[in-house]
Amino acid sequence: MASVKLTNVKKVYDNNVVAVHDFNLDIKDKEFVVFVGPSGCGKSTTLRMIAGLEEISDGTVEIDGEVVNDLQPKDRDIAMVFQNYALYPHMTVYDNIAFSLRLKKLPEDVIYAKVTNAAEILGITPYLMRKPRALSGGQRQRVAIGRAMVRDSKVFLMDEPLSNLDAKLRNQMRAEIILLRQKLDTTFVYVTHDQTEAMTLGDRIVIMKDGYIMQVGTPTEVFEMPNNLFVAEFIGAPKMNILKTELSKEGDKYFVKPCGAKIEVTGEKGRLLQEKGVESGEIILGVRPEHIVLASEPVENAIPCTLEVNEMMGSELHLHVYTDEGTRWIVRVPTIDLTSEQREGLVNGARLYITFEGKVMHFFDPESEKNLIYGEE
Repeated sequence: MASVKLTNVKKVYDNNVVAVHDFNLDIKDKEFVVFVGPSGCGKSTTLRMIAGLEEISDGTVEIDGEVVNDLQPKDRDIAMVFQNYALYPHMTVYDNIAFSLRLKKLPEDVIYAKVTNAAEILGITPYLMRKPRALSGGQRQRVAIGRAMVRDSKVFLMDEPLSNLDAKLRNQMRAEIILLRQKLDTTFVYVTHDQTEAMTLGDRIVIMKDGYIMQVGTPTEVFEMPNNLFVAEFIGAPKMNILKTELSKEGDKYFVKPCGAKIEVTGEKGRLLQEKGVESGEIILGVRPEHIVLASEPVENAIPCTLEVNEMMGSELHLHVYTDEGTRWIVRVPTIDLTSEQREGLVNGARLYITFEGKVMHFFDPESEKNLIYGEE
């Protein structure tokens, strides 16, 4: 097993396009780290530099304390699972999994033991004599994972392995990767653009944008304490509601004034604003859809709005509303909390009122977009 360390790693292509800027990260032994971000953010490029499939323009990559910049991929003791499976179509499942072991000229009985053990763990034993074309997408991905498993490598690298699967299979394979990780107990570096995958799989998440690291933290940290507006909006579904408004300090208390309401900042958030010495001024306010309380009649400090779209998501509704000032919000409402009469009243054009507690709010600087409480200096 091994740690992975990236120090000042940079990737510049021939046309002077910088794909990855000054990337620094320590991945501990047996840790599961997920790189996540939108397309083009540099996450797959970084993974490929760890694997040796992309040349490093600057900086160093270490695996188990050894600098591997000049080592070929085969000499780095890593195993990689690709997005497109990369199986040999003319070989059986057994031969696909055994391929790298035969290149090492291992005895056939050792190969058999390794392949059948991996197949049993992954639930593909009945398919060992089939060709890849006779398998479903999820089964092919299991074969690709099995081929990586039998190499007993120090580090597992996975590049968007579930992106070609349908939603049901993705959910199933996510659970299987979690179980696989528990059985293998090795170091994983996983790339995805799906924040749900990142949140459910990762011990830590590396959120990237335009080749830069935006934040590194546990799923709880990046969700509850986003460093900046990008992280706040990227993590969470539906995404966080944001609004430019005013933060006012009155004595030792803070208030926000969204859409004509006046809501006191309470709990730890109020204390931390005080500790940071934040003064009155314009801010970007962030509130997650699940933290908004919906009412059908006016209550104190409620914001009047009109229902525009009602999305039925099964166990919850996603209500898209717009306020009298024209700002749009998304409200997440568990269906179990609503009576039949209330559901029937949620039609386009219905008049509603929304509010939220002071302890759930996030505050961002309108220029730097850094979190006024949790943003790094």
